[in-house]
Amino acid sequence: MQNLILASSSPRRKELLENLRLTFAISSSEVDESFDPALSPKEVVMELADRKAQVVFKENPTAYVIGSDTIVVADNQILGKPADEAEAFTMLKSLSGRQHEVYTGVSIVSPTGTTTFYEKTEVLFWELTDDSIRAYVESGEPLDKAGAYGIQQLGSMLVKKINGDYFAVVGLPVSRTIRELKKAGYQLPY
Repeated sequence: MQNLILASSSPRRKELLENLRLTFAISSSEVDESFDPALSPKEVVMELADRKAQVVFKENPTAYVIGSDTIVVADNQILGKPADEAEAFTMLKSLSGRQHEVYTGVSIVSPTGTTTFYEKTEVLFWELTDDSIRAYVESGEPLDKAGAYGIQQLGSMLVKKINGDYFAVVGLPVSRTIRELKKAGYQLPY
């Protein structure tokens, strides 16, 4: 039986794979998430996703390992996870009434090789009031998410429109990931 490992402790990525009725283990690795500022957003997410997957694969050389990384980009600036509530408020205020991009990189490392790709989704926010931003920040939801929001929960109220893969904004472009797993030789139950 082939082993599938998600190299992430993200509850959102875990839930997305569970929704596909896949059997998998979780083995998140603490990797250095710094990157060369000269890299493009797509290069950043692919490099970080691959870094995560490679570390876990070294410990599990017969497994299929999925690594993933998500960033939010506005005005050519990468917005990571906010350090605190004040930074979350500032990030959300900067996104209010504007379009930004979400990049999610995926790396699948297996005995058959490595496949790395990314998805880019454009997200448009409604015009947000300071009170609505404060209320959202006080919910605690933005503090562990790139760009200070999660599209799948309370943050869904901030989003006016998206163009691209919704699941990539959540943290894992599941449809493409499944197709790439199949190409890599992983036997899916469907």
